[in-house]
Amino acid sequence: MRLHRTTLALSILLLLAVAAPGFAANRDMIQLQTQVQQLQDQMTHMQQSFDERMGVMKNLVEQQSDLVNKVNTSLVTMQQLLTKQHDEQGARNDQLSGQVQALNDSLDELKARLAKVSTQLDQLAAAGQNINQPAATAPAQAGPPADVLYKNGLSDYNANKLDLASQEFADYLKFYPTTDLAGNAQFYLAEIEYHQGNFAAAAKDYDKVLEQYPGGNKTPAAQLKKGLSLIKLGQKDAGVRELNSLIQRYPHSPEATNAKEELHKLGASAHSTTRAKRG
Repeated sequence: MRLHRTTLALSILLLLAVAAPGFAANRDMIQLQTQVQQLQDQMTHMQQSFDERMGVMKNLVEQQSDLVNKVNTSLVTMQQLLTKQHDEQGARNDQLSGQVQALNDSLDELKARLAKVSTQLDQLAAAGQNINQPAATAPAQAGPPADVLYKNGLSDYNANKLDLASQEFADYLKFYPTTDLAGNAQFYLAEIEYHQGNFAAAAKDYDKVLEQYPGGNKTPAAQLKKGLSLIKLGQKDAGVRELNSLIQRYPHSPEATNAKEELHKLGASAHSTTRAKRG
């Protein structure tokens, strides 16, 4: 009986000894599984955090892209507006220049009529002085009346009858080279040559306006068109100098505004001053 009890006790101890390593191994496995699960949880949390941040970054990128598109659209719209304003301003300047030229032509015609009346009065006075003198041989007719000849030339010019107008203005200069409208006739001769593409002759005739009739109302326009003629001839530097000279001499004229626009198109700088107008 005692032996049986001893054997039973030894068996229990042996079983305990054999089972103990298994229990230790299970605890290590459970611990390892626990750590793996913790790592998996951490990875899942990091993935969620990464996805959230990527979502935020994507939203920011989309917002920035929308902002860039809006800014680009605004710039395009502003550029179109500035171009439209520039074109409208150029058209207004051309219209104003035409109106000023028409007024100047009307004023010149009125001056010519007054000059004719003054001439007729002088002739009447001379006739009164010579009434008792022997009759002299009547002088040959020099040409059509000055105002009629100029008016016909201007009418044919506006009707685009350039060859006829050129002949009439040439006749005016031939018969009446010292009248108030002589400078205008010279200017329109140059204008006809310019429109016909004869820029070399036009430049010379515009220069005649500047040299022979410096005080005429066509002087700024003649200097502008002389500069443009030189540019048409490929003489860019000379043309730029002429346009800058115009801006300096007549800084507030419509022709100076047109000269600045032409210089801007050429990529050249405009040098304006407040120097008093010459000639």
